[in-house]
Amino acid sequence: MDLKGKVAVITGGAQGIGKSIARRLLKEGMKVAIADSNEEALREVVEEFGCPAEVICLRTDVSNEEDVRRAARETRRNFERIHLLVNNAGVFVRRPVAELSLDEWNRVIGVNLTGPFLCAKHFATYLRESGGSIINIASTRAFMSERDTEAYSASKGGIFALSHALAVSLGPSVRVNCISPGWIDTSEWKTKSERHESKLTEADHKQHPAGRVGRPEDIASLVAHLASDEASFITGANFIVDGGMTRKMIYV
Repeated sequence: MDLKGKVAVITGGAQGIGKSIARRLLKEGMKVAIADSNEEALREVVEEFGCPAEVICLRTDVSNEEDVRRAARETRRNFERIHLLVNNAGVFVRRPVAELSLDEWNRVIGVNLTGPFLCAKHFATYLRESGGSIINIASTRAFMSERDTEAYSASKGGIFALSHALAVSLGPSVRVNCISPGWIDTSEWKTKSERHESKLTEADHKQHPAGRVGRPEDIASLVAHLASDEASFITGANFIVDGGMTRKMIYV
């Protein structure tokens, strides 16, 4: 691909899907700014990646506008240009709607939806300069739900809509796309204190027409493609990456 020497910002990039995206983009020759609120994860990712000239870590709460503004300035100061913003940071709360507190609701919406808005707002100028792109990480939960996931599902549905709105508003200089992962096993991509071997069963894998549960690398490979000039005609799109699970009819 044509990503060598370009600069990416990845929110929530110190663990899980975000960490896999960071690793893949570094492999493609990009420089990466990892914006994450988890200090333990930030420390570990610096040690694991071991490439200080290509990586900066920024402690960032994406729901805090001043944090986001500072992350944008620091990335520009360190790397001079910014070509890609990946809005990946997210939190999850499962609670019956009658028990879901307003603070919990606001926290999920703040990180998962307000965060991508704030990042788009403060990085847009730099992305226009470079003719760059934004990739928002939503979820298949934007289109289907389990019980007691109102805050998370609402936030991910909002990201889907925010993505096509931004594509229209920021085009043609900035492309904006959305990826909606399905079941992605991040067991081995967590901090050392939370990392564990996958406990997936054969039945888990068989739920997917592709024959397996997803891996963070599945999302990272699509991010790399969408960030490249090979995807220059793709904007305003949403890509469901779920091994076909949302297309499988289930009768109970």
